[in-house]
Amino acid sequence: MAFRTLDGVDVAGKRVLLRADLNVPVRDGKISDLTRIERLCPTIRELADKGAHVIVCSHFDRPKGKRVPEMSLKPMADALAQVLGRKVRFAEDCIGIPAQQAIDALNDGDVAVLENTRFHAGDEANDPAFAQQLADLADLFVNDAFSAAHRAHASTEGVAHLLPSYAGRLMQAELEALTLALEHPQRPVMAIVGGAKVSTKLDLLGNLVNKVDVLVIGGAMANTFLAAQGVAVGKSLQEAEMHATALDILAKAKAAHCEIMLPVDAVTATEFKAHAVTQTVAIAAIPADAMMLDVGPQSVAAVIARLTSARTLVWNGPLGAFEIPPFDAATSALAQAVAAATVAGALRSVGGGGDTVSALRHAGVIDQMTYVSSAGGAFLEWLEGKTLPGVAALNV
Repeated sequence: MAFRTLDGVDVAGKRVLLRADLNVPVRDGKISDLTRIERLCPTIRELADKGAHVIVCSHFDRPKGKRVPEMSLKPMADALAQVLGRKVRFAEDCIGIPAQQAIDALNDGDVAVLENTRFHAGDEANDPAFAQQLADLADLFVNDAFSAAHRAHASTEGVAHLLPSYAGRLMQAELEALTLALEHPQRPVMAIVGGAKVSTKLDLLGNLVNKVDVLVIGGAMANTFLAAQGVAVGKSLQEAEMHATALDILAKAKAAHCEIMLPVDAVTATEFKAHAVTQTVAIAAIPADAMMLDVGPQSVAAVIARLTSARTLVWNGPLGAFEIPPFDAATSALAQAVAAATVAGALRSVGGGGDTVSALRHAGVIDQMTYVSSAGGAFLEWLEGKTLPGVAALNV
């Protein structure tokens, strides 16, 4: 994939509309995780240092086209100012007179944040008139919101066709990492896919069996694959209606010469709670009254052993219910092995998805991976082989 970047672009004195993702987690009115804001700052600093008038726009939450005070971007603008270490103006609207006045007050190198684009129904509707109102505010458009690139909205896709448009540095890093992981990988390629349901990751699994050499299936979805093959999984979460689909995926993997790795042992409990009494058993010996809540040590050892021959790893989803100890053991052990191989230069590792990011952070290895995507749905749709409208608009 070839896409336009900021390399060689003259932004001095120009108004640059920067689509960011300021849809950060907020608890009790306070931002609980600044990761997305921190990752955005290199692009803002580069543009500002080169003399651009930086105009940041973003959505937040789901106001459904109405002005909802609790969904204002004002707190995000304040947080951005703190992280950047410079003044950030705030406009009470993302179009019209409030936006224009805030932009007119900018000097070279200044930054402004516009109000929530989703306060206008035209954003999610990709309304041409709304896209034009955004475009009228700027001379250039830079999309640095890969995490919103899977939606054809006015602020991600529509405006990109109305102005000279480029990928920001975060968008560029995401695209380069994912391209190296799946489009032009060093082989063998291993993928780890976890999560609760096969039904939510059908497209992902279907695409990966034709892309990777080894596919590790964990989480509750592994229960469905095991049950489909006649394994008694007790009271474990599984989708009986997906058994035929699971068998079809296994057949497709075999035809594509993709090795499927399923758990060979399990950590079980009769209660899903912290520090529950557990029993580690072979897959064929899961008690009828118990649930499989994590894969066992033999399964982890088998994956780690197979990992030694891999050169590229893509990870989406934990192996077990990692949020509650002791069911975090398998995911953390595998994460540490992946990190060690990455640091040693033997493996290119790319992870993404909300639960995956949390699990890698929990394991203390998030900074030791080659790349960890802060995107959720966009990362998943990329792995599914789908075209992302916000990315396609930046193609050369």
